[in-house]
Amino acid sequence: MERVRAVVLAAGKGKRMHSDLPKVLHLLCGQPLLTYVLDALSAAGIARPIVVVGHSADSVRTAAGGGVEFIEQREQLGTGHAVMQALPRLEGGTGPVLVLYGDTPLLQPETIHALLDLHRSSGAAATMLTAALDDPSGYGRIIRGSSGAVARIVEEAEATPDEARLREINAGTYVFDPAALREALSKLRPDNTQGEYYLTDTIAALLAAGRRVGALLADAEQAMGINSRRELAAAETVMRRRILERLMDAGVTIIDPATTYVHGGVRVGRDTVIHPQSYLEGATIVGSRCTIGPQARLVDAVLDDSVTVVASSVTKSQVGEGTSIGPYSHLRPDNRVGRFVEIGNYAEMKNSTVGDYTKVHHMSYLGDATVGTRVNIGAGTITCNYDGKGKYPTVIEDGAFIGSDSMLIAPVRIGRGAVTGAGAVVNKDVPPGGVAVGVPAKVIKYVPADVAR
Repeated sequence: MERVRAVVLAAGKGKRMHSDLPKVLHLLCGQPLLTYVLDALSAAGIARPIVVVGHSADSVRTAAGGGVEFIEQREQLGTGHAVMQALPRLEGGTGPVLVLYGDTPLLQPETIHALLDLHRSSGAAATMLTAALDDPSGYGRIIRGSSGAVARIVEEAEATPDEARLREINAGTYVFDPAALREALSKLRPDNTQGEYYLTDTIAALLAAGRRVGALLADAEQAMGINSRRELAAAETVMRRRILERLMDAGVTIIDPATTYVHGGVRVGRDTVIHPQSYLEGATIVGSRCTIGPQARLVDAVLDDSVTVVASSVTKSQVGEGTSIGPYSHLRPDNRVGRFVEIGNYAEMKNSTVGDYTKVHHMSYLGDATVGTRVNIGAGTITCNYDGKGKYPTVIEDGAFIGSDSMLIAPVRIGRGAVTGAGAVVNKDVPPGGVAVGVPAKVIKYVPADVAR
């Protein structure tokens, strides 16, 4: 089968977005609009699409990633002009050319396949995607002939009353025979109020030349292009529903989809339950049999199986099997939490490692700390890791017992099986088995270093 080439138009600024950010880089369920389009092409088996960039070209290139060719449209002279820039990269190819916009994130791979299949089977010079809208106001209407092929596209202002009642509109995705595309582009003229070359005029040019133009009717959702913040919000609703349905079909329980927010790059294992008002964002990975929420927020977090997070935030941290977090805990970036750890109410952690079976109780703070296994961190304990100039580490070895309201002045090491008394201010290392009390803390005796305490 002849190779399909895809041209993705991503050069526009998106004036109606009223933004400094290029339109295709606005986020939809946590990912740029362009990412969804490229993912759909990849899933449809179309490799190395040509992306036409313009405004903030470097930023768009970065977001698109690898496996993509880029052409820059230096002058913004319309969508037809953008496709003209890609013609040199299409030389020598005889397979169909798919042209689509980078702001159509709801287009599905199955629809791309169907559009290409119709194009091949019909022998058309071009095949366009259309949609039937409940309210097609503002759009041109598709007029079909008796054979079902496109006879013409009529602008709303020029439509007769019967034509205006038609609901089928141009969805903006096309497949062209490459020779027909070159022919149609050569006939475009910028004789309009904007002085631009419009891609839609290629269809009129082909029809005027007596060439056949086919059309595939898709559902209205897939035809949604993003031109404003309102349309972005509407697409977010659709994409969020799709993401949640995919998770539920894979064995994830979502108690209330209306109040659950999951980004496109998130992965969740089977038999996990997500409670209301929970947010799973970025590249978060959640294992099987977890309990998330209510009111949990996970950002780029990695959770092993059977983890519970209740009314707490976990950001850029790894959490081991069977660990429970919350309620009202806050794991800031770069934590590595072991298995079967308990992180209690209002506990906060940053850049810390916590060993298996350790308990980090309420109102405590661990910053730049390394904590061993089976350690007890009493309520109100703080690792004082910052002196106003630099940050310093705290090490708490296996089996230590840190009493409530202990202040650990970093850098400091609490030895294996050591104990600090309630309210102790520890500014010197405590040896293994030592019991340190007071302000400043002093070792008053030794106990057996029983790590199973």
